[in-house]
Amino acid sequence: MDMKIMKSEKRLCPCCMEEHEVKTVLVEETATFKNSKVDYEASYLFCENAEELYMEESQIQENDIRLKNAYRRKQGLLTSEEIVAIRLKYGITQSDLCVLLGWGAKTITRYESHQVQDRAHDTILRKIGQDPEWFLVLLADAKEHFPETAYKKYFEAATQLYEKNKDIYLKKAIEADYAGYAGNKMLHGNVELSLDKVVDVIRYFAASSKIRNLYKVKLMKLLWYADALSYKRRDFAMTGLVYQALPMGAVPVGHNAIIDLKDVPCEEVDMGEGNGYYFSLSEPTTYKTLTEDDVKILDAVIEKLGSMSKTEIVAFMHKEEAYEKTTFKDIISFEYAKPVSYTHLRAHETGR
Repeated sequence: MDMKIMKSEKRLCPCCMEEHEVKTVLVEETATFKNSKVDYEASYLFCENAEELYMEESQIQENDIRLKNAYRRKQGLLTSEEIVAIRLKYGITQSDLCVLLGWGAKTITRYESHQVQDRAHDTILRKIGQDPEWFLVLLADAKEHFPETAYKKYFEAATQLYEKNKDIYLKKAIEADYAGYAGNKMLHGNVELSLDKVVDVIRYFAASSKIRNLYKVKLMKLLWYADALSYKRRDFAMTGLVYQALPMGAVPVGHNAIIDLKDVPCEEVDMGEGNGYYFSLSEPTTYKTLTEDDVKILDAVIEKLGSMSKTEIVAFMHKEEAYEKTTFKDIISFEYAKPVSYTHLRAHETGR
């Protein structure tokens, strides 16, 4: 019999009624649960004197959970340990999680031990584990059912998890906004959206000493020119951003969320009549997604446009065929990155 020895300790063996080293072992077994054959490792004690396996009461319960967890894994359900881990992420008790979800008072207790959850409850538990923002929504709805101290504890834990994962949520939301453009290469410049590259491009601009007063309006134009020049030179844009024609020129779809991405060096500043968004990066940094050709394109954009004021670059953008031929609020086609009217950067590109 194949056994995996987990530990050995000297004790009174109830099998042979003698004191000796008793091994705790795992044995591969097959059982049928809910009409499904399941392979799992069962825990036993092994008496070498009698060459027999036996179980204590605690092992009977443990093996029941082992069998059901193996079934859960086979069916693609959360194991009892995974359910416990989700609950402990928020530091919430079994009974309070039931209150939060509107379930029976002992439901979570049973799921963490002997009862296999149904698929609907499994989906909800997974969502709770993956989405602390949803946890916060449920917590707000159930606030009156918790003592103040418990509510505060759960709120703080969920908020910390949300802040930690905020960048993931932002990226998913931006990518969702871009899903509808995936089939039209002229709208995204023949390249898939790369938010990591978008962040690197912004950081490259923010770190340049040749760019004066890099506020949001100016940054948006620099992004368009970087993608347009990339498309002109290489037949594909740099970032995969899609641009809309707005009053101040080309602006990427999802621009408000983009500047909130974790590694974007954006500072909100008081401008007197409102707040502005200023981009600056002083510490040494690397740009993992930028190729040598990417950098050359960005340097060309910086050389031509970096010293312009917001007013100058907006006026500059408004003369572009891309802007003139795009209806207000429509998406700008990258077909306009090729025309002769795009001479502003062409001179720098050819060295003239």
